[in-house]
Amino acid sequence: MWMIFGLIAAAATFINLYLYKNGKEYKFAMAMGLSFTAATLWAEYRLVFKWVEKEDWAALLDVVPTMVTLLSVLTLISIVLNIAPMLLELKAKK
Repeated sequence: MWMIFGLIAAAATFINLYLYKNGKEYKFAMAMGLSFTAATLWAEYRLVFKWVEKEDWAALLDVVPTMVTLLSVLTLISIVLNIAPMLLELKAKK
């Protein structure tokens, strides 16, 4: 599930940037990109919760250290790319 949400978040982010570049309304795509980024994080936390419930410590030890770093970086990239059009609009208005 997290992979599907992540792919949708990436697609919405690229649509957001494409719409902004072509001078069209992009805010819905921006909201979708940020929402699916949050859904991806939620799905990952749910996966970790299931591993804790099953006491699958090997899975936690193998995956979580890398997952934390990767999700942190990808979440920051998603936030920056999704709000970039708004920041560029504000800069252009000055």
